[in-house]
Amino acid sequence: MTAADPTLFRGEEVLDPARTFLCAFDLLEHYRAGAEAAGAIPHVRRLADEVRRRGVVVAWARADHRADGLDFARSLSDLDGSHRAFGPDHPRPVRPPHGQGDPGYRTIAELGQQPGDLDVPKHRWSALHGTCLLPAMRSRGADTLVLVGGSTHVGVASTAYAARDLDLQVFVVPEGLTGRDPQRTFFADDVFPRIARVRSTDEILAALDRHPSRTGAPT
Repeated sequence: MTAADPTLFRGEEVLDPARTFLCAFDLLEHYRAGAEAAGAIPHVRRLADEVRRRGVVVAWARADHRADGLDFARSLSDLDGSHRAFGPDHPRPVRPPHGQGDPGYRTIAELGQQPGDLDVPKHRWSALHGTCLLPAMRSRGADTLVLVGGSTHVGVASTAYAARDLDLQVFVVPEGLTGRDPQRTFFADDVFPRIARVRSTDEILAALDRHPSRTGAPT
């Protein structure tokens, strides 16, 4: 397989801060261990701070399930989140492990979520399914979504596919991804380049800084 070569486009891409959203996916206290293991926390903090300063809306998508399981997904799968097979000794759950209001559903403190950021409670894997994210983007005239968080091969991938089907421009920042490996690396290297653009934090910031609203050039 031929690897994607984003160097062909570096130095040319331009992102309009007013039409771009950063979506940080499930970077929650319950999932802190995975985010720390992936080394994503400082990268996401820097990206969120810098794009916010440039006028990008920062959205924090977070799991938000009723404790009684009323809104719990009914789709069946073979494996759980740890890739352990369901069976007689390991039945499929009928309610979430944590309910709405649980402190573990808060954004990891070091990421610096701000009051003016967009809070996106979600009930399915995609941050675009039945949430306020797409209406907020539409009302602002935004057409570009930058994704970080995890799990990479679950929620981030689901959101990336959904965004593409909505004709949004999608960017994925690999150093900001969390979740299992080798799935995380496989998606970043071999899957996302086919459906989106995979760019580093520095490349995202450089593309924002090329926009005339940042350079002072006439539009």
